Amino acid sequence: MKMPQVVCLPGSVAPAPQRYGPLIKAVGDLADLHLKELEVYRGATPPSDYTIDEELEAIDRFADSKGLARFHLVGYSGGGFISLAYAATRAQRIHSLGLFEPARIPGQLTNEERAFFSFLESKLRGLDGPEFMKVFVSEQVKPGVQVQPPPTAASPEMQKRPAGIAALIRQFEAYSFDRQLFGACRFPVFYAYGDLSHDEQAMKAGILARLFPDVRVRRFSGVHHFVPPEQIYTAAHVGALLQLWSAAELSLQE
Repeated sequence: MKMPQVVCLPGSVAPAPQRYGPLIKAVGDLADLHLKELEVYRGATPPSDYTIDEELEAIDRFADSKGLARFHLVGYSGGGFISLAYAATRAQRIHSLGLFEPARIPGQLTNEERAFFSFLESKLRGLDGPEFMKVFVSEQVKPGVQVQPPPTAASPEMQKRPAGIAALIRQFEAYSFDRQLFGACRFPVFYAYGDLSHDEQAMKAGILARLFPDVRVRRFSGVHHFVPPEQIYTAAHVGALLQLWSAAELSLQE
């Protein structure tokens, strides 16, 4: 049987090879992972007319270039938001959706979601560079959790991140989406999060569990949003993804 074909979207901080390198190594020859960078970082600064639709259309082109009519989709953080939007608007292309702590769920926010994101945006307002990154990181873990500070001498690639993150946050808000689309999705969804991340991750898991017909949620201990990827993609996590991909493909043969 042909191995699962998987498109992986990173978040807003680490590039795709850094984010998914440990997953590629752990999966080995059991699946073929295709890494897709976010369009917001295509240039030195985000385009003034950047939109989420640009990300979705770029995934279409990327998958077409790989000859993938259908595929499994994996998304982390900001890439998780984009993966949710893509999977719901192009469900015919998706075998399964695997998420680790999506930055946000597309569509109209609940009161609880609105309260968290309004607070985060208020904390970030007016900040730039290392100070922006420090607050962005610290406000997304539970109180008292120690997070390694961002490097003071950032690479050119990392210097793009504060502006890119700010652009993504603006476009998360601007993107028009009907959450009822999730109810029509017939592919399985796996939602993973860490017990050291802010409680909003558990809140989002609960919301998606009510919206998608087939969702499996798993909380991993000792993990938060910003631990190194090798601490996220443990044997248990990788095993859950392999099971997700295998079960999704078997269901297509029934």
